[in-house]
Amino acid sequence: MPLLNKPGSAASRPAAPGLRRLRAALTVFFALDGFVFAGWVVRVPAIKEQTGASASELGLALLAVSAGAVVTMTLTGRLCERYGSIPVTVACGVLLPLSVALPPLTRSVPALGLVLLVFGAAYGGISVAMNSAAVDLVSALRRPVMPSFHAAFSLGGMLGSGLGGLVAGRLSPTPHLLGITVAGLAITASTAPALLRYGAAERIRAHAAAQQQPQPRTATTGSRSSRAPRRDRRTRALVLVFGLIALCTAYGEGAIADWGPLHLEQDLHAHPGVAAAAYSCFALAMTVGRLMGTTLLERLGRTRTVTGGGTTACAGMLLGALAPSSGLALAGFAVTGLGLANIFPVAVERAGALAGPGGVAAASTLGYGGMLVGPPLIGFMADWYSLPTALTSVAALAGVSACVGFATRRTEHAALTAHTPHTEDVGRTETV
Repeated sequence: MPLLNKPGSAASRPAAPGLRRLRAALTVFFALDGFVFAGWVVRVPAIKEQTGASASELGLALLAVSAGAVVTMTLTGRLCERYGSIPVTVACGVLLPLSVALPPLTRSVPALGLVLLVFGAAYGGISVAMNSAAVDLVSALRRPVMPSFHAAFSLGGMLGSGLGGLVAGRLSPTPHLLGITVAGLAITASTAPALLRYGAAERIRAHAAAQQQPQPRTATTGSRSSRAPRRDRRTRALVLVFGLIALCTAYGEGAIADWGPLHLEQDLHAHPGVAAAAYSCFALAMTVGRLMGTTLLERLGRTRTVTGGGTTACAGMLLGALAPSSGLALAGFAVTGLGLANIFPVAVERAGALAGPGGVAAASTLGYGGMLVGPPLIGFMADWYSLPTALTSVAALAGVSACVGFATRRTEHAALTAHTPHTEDVGRTETV
């Protein structure tokens, strides 16, 4: 094992300042992603009124966001493998703020659908590129810091939605989203040089270390040669497993966002203001959980974090769906957010460690698919049974993610050890 992978070694100490700056710059991009997306979401009602879209027409137009993201994610994985995840992240960091300014310029539903396709493509692209870069950085730091990046995304989303709520009554969508574009481009311009500079420096150090003491894989950040992704059947199956775990998590997030407030108001007769707090409680708890994620992973390991989180989310969602009062339901949503907080980041990071940017793309696509299909499925089940019963499906899938994570722990550990011998040093080992 090269000195670069030894904690506190002479080779690792000079790299630490660059890695810290790289982590800070990448964290800013995660926050930017959440900020821009939340800014768009709070203006959806105004855009609906501006285009004269019916509820069904708006639903079809919004589907273009998901379609653009899903189609682009696989392509972005290939671009990251060819050009490096950091340059692709910077490019998408320019495209995303530019694309968010397009929806208020439309005056018809077809035009809105087309620009949302572009916005979805930029959103999906930056999601895969950022996570691919973060996977490499986790390997270089040899610490399980992936949840901290997703906490930055959650914080950016909370800031974007809060700011959007403040200006929604004073500004039309055009100046608001144009202001987000200007702010986003300024953030990208100020942060991208550090991301490119320190990413390139780490690639050079890793190359030099590999020349002195060749290894199957070295810790690098964002280079095409940073890994030789395995393509065997076991690896592909494990990537799909992690994608399934991500899907179970994202399903719950989408379901609570769309149906949690309605459950409180319709089934528990809560005041509309209290009902609106359903997703806020969930999102705040998820952010807190992600801020604690690195510590949890270092103390408990990945398997215990995933299984414990899935079990906690299962119990929390049963409380949220079946509680007889709005206060208990809100507490259940908060517990669900704490449980789900770190499952998606761990699933994406594990898929990336196994299969590089292609693994990140596959897991992200499946996870995003869960967020896409969750709300409609909840609606169908609510019509067939009841909304509280339908919401228990979130608890069921959280339990599935816990069981799958525990059942595949030894297979995952064997595959990661064969692919990356030092992976077991990042936090705790995956076996229990």
